[in-house]
Amino acid sequence: MYTWIWRRLPGSTAVKALEALVLVLAVAALLLFVVFPEVEPLLPFTEVTVTP
Repeated sequence: MYTWIWRRLPGSTAVKALEALVLVLAVAALLLFVVFPEVEPLLPFTEVTVTP
């Protein structure tokens, strides 16, 4: 999969590395600001029960 992406990025190796970094940052931002806030209410991590 990564090879497929790398081959389709235009430019030289340095440009491809910069484009790959931008893609990784864009995916991370999308996950942090859109996907995770939408999924968080569905996760059971806030329902913590401690029994003595």
